[in-house]
Amino acid sequence: MRKTLRMAAITATLVAGATAIGYSTPADAAQSANGAAHSAKVCAVASPGEAACHAIVRTDISSAVTSSGYGPADLRAAYNLTSSGSASQTIAIVDAYDNPTAESDLATYRSTYGLAPCTTANGCFKKVSQTGSTRYPRRNTGWAQEISLDLDMASAICPNCHILLVEANTASFANLGLAENYAAAHANVVSNSYGGSDASDATYGAYYHHPRVAITVSSGDGGYGVEFPASSHYVTAVGGTSLVMSGGTRSSETAWSGAGSGCSAFNTALSGASGLNTGCANRAVADVSAVADPNTGVAVRYNGAWYVFGGTSVSAPIIAGVYALAGNEASIDNNYPYTHRTGLFDITSGSNGSCSTSKWCQAGVGWDGPTGLGTPNGTAGF
Repeated sequence: MRKTLRMAAITATLVAGATAIGYSTPADAAQSANGAAHSAKVCAVASPGEAACHAIVRTDISSAVTSSGYGPADLRAAYNLTSSGSASQTIAIVDAYDNPTAESDLATYRSTYGLAPCTTANGCFKKVSQTGSTRYPRRNTGWAQEISLDLDMASAICPNCHILLVEANTASFANLGLAENYAAAHANVVSNSYGGSDASDATYGAYYHHPRVAITVSSGDGGYGVEFPASSHYVTAVGGTSLVMSGGTRSSETAWSGAGSGCSAFNTALSGASGLNTGCANRAVADVSAVADPNTGVAVRYNGAWYVFGGTSVSAPIIAGVYALAGNEASIDNNYPYTHRTGLFDITSGSNGSCSTSKWCQAGVGWDGPTGLGTPNGTAGF
């Protein structure tokens, strides 16, 4: 209860200050990448056996009437995504707790950016509990913001895809795992924007082991360090970048300082990573990446207002959308990007901290921890 009240107070403060803060363009956000921007994590630190969401909200940019941050056209241009995808694809979003305004906020996001409606009425959108019922869990402000972020990013990348929102009863891995099982049984791609301490697949891995379903997981927002389920052998771990657009095109992209990365203490390496000299005998994180820096953040509609968000909560649903655009998930696994590296932009500069093995925290040519193999250059890598 204290966590919920604390996040409610943060959101109330942001909304109350919206008109005073004013409007900022994506270029403004990019120019503040030197650290001048102000931001805050929306979820409390995870307790043992639980996960925290990875959304980060800009506290200096908010507006009830004007969108800011990168929109769908920016993201699709940055990653060379020209296909609108197939309505036969379903992206599932797994998060904890309920967002009562999820569908109405999504409707505003899509109409603002000229995307076709995706509603319960037209069969494009569906919201369920972890068991598939319409008896939703209680609301939590931080996770509700996470939900809106995830829905908007999936829509931005694959606007023709169906969207399934599965809300776990709590942020425990047990409940999130049940939600994951339901999502994987009803979707082609599943996005997860949360994490907790590095853990063994022997404990929770079965929840994320779903052959012929692409499962993306954000790598974390605390800089160098490994989290689960990004460290699972069965998922695509998604790191983060700082993305600068100029004139509607991708100008530069570097490793984001907050992206999680490293070497799992527990789980086995991906076969695709063999021969890449990751410096890790076990599971190395991350695999691929996309924009996550809140200083170069994305526009999100939440609870009737516009915000700019960052965190690897942005990059995980973006990569889920790319998998859905590719429409290849039934015949591949998470090793696929490793054998199709020409379909990725290699990110070669930036870091997320200090580490004993430089590849785990320093971007460079080829694989590195913060950005993995790189960011999408079309759908060929997926």
